[in-house]
Amino acid sequence: MESILGSDYDDSHRAFLQALLTHSTLTFEQAQPILAAIFNADGIHESVTRPEQITQDEFKRYIDVASDAASLFDYQVRSIIHQVTKQRVYALVNTQSDPQTQLATTYSPEELAFIKRVLDGMFDKYNTPRMEVLAVTEMQAIKFARPPRRRQSHMSPEDSTETQPPTADKGLKHSEVEAVMRSLVEGGWFEKSQEGFYAVSPRTLLELRPWLVETYNDADAEADEWQRIKFCEACKDIVTIGLRCAAPDCTLRLHDACQDALWRAQRSQDCPKCHKEWTGDRYTGERAVTMTEAYQRGRRRSAGRRSTLADDVIQQEGMEDDVEDENEQDEVDET
Repeated sequence: MESILGSDYDDSHRAFLQALLTHSTLTFEQAQPILAAIFNADGIHESVTRPEQITQDEFKRYIDVASDAASLFDYQVRSIIHQVTKQRVYALVNTQSDPQTQLATTYSPEELAFIKRVLDGMFDKYNTPRMEVLAVTEMQAIKFARPPRRRQSHMSPEDSTETQPPTADKGLKHSEVEAVMRSLVEGGWFEKSQEGFYAVSPRTLLELRPWLVETYNDADAEADEWQRIKFCEACKDIVTIGLRCAAPDCTLRLHDACQDALWRAQRSQDCPKCHKEWTGDRYTGERAVTMTEAYQRGRRRSAGRRSTLADDVIQQEGMEDDVEDENEQDEVDET
């Protein structure tokens, strides 16, 4: 390794790369105590290094060296601004294998199928031009525990058997759903908000960006046509939590952290796409639900019903199909 990377690559760089592997993502603030411990163990500085003494330049040098070393194994260090905290997040990204390969080392085929259904829920079912939620509650995740039932057709049993073979995926139990969702959060693939919504994390957006775009967007769509994967007008990264233009047909989306720079650049509060007034009160992400009058009114009445409140609002918007939900839940409980 040393002969390939040069004499500048030493044990301190190996320790930092291992820390990045262990944490899956790091911010500068999170890396400061790690680098301080590495410097002190390696005797890099004559005096004891405190975390607050670690500079951005030192951190950037270690990130660059880690990325060069990881590139030998088809990995790369990439970064993205966290959509909520607005901190820059760094992650070690696999540049070769697909999502199924990456997750298959941890999850069973049934769990992988469930995760795909949850992603479909985030980016398809609960993501429409009218309401771009791009997140699910735990109750909604439970509804994806089993594959969707195929509706009975008018074909003969023989034809139905030939065209609709039974699936080998039996789904997950209620307790297994909770365990998988918890594991996805602990592994840095999902994040859970205070309101109880699960959404994809910076790690997922960095590592699965090509797959998300290929899976959920229409490659033949027109430039101004609504797409399920949306990009910030300012930074061009994916938006799953942010702001949208108040004009229903406008496709402009912004991260909260990006809007100030955009308005300063154009010196106007009009949408640069449709030229209508930017109101700043239309949302992409869980706020598409939680900032509605219905949700706020219900929350004031009963603070303990947040997850069911979200379901109520979503159902009112016509995004929830409850056909056979009770039967499916019964089957989950029976297993």
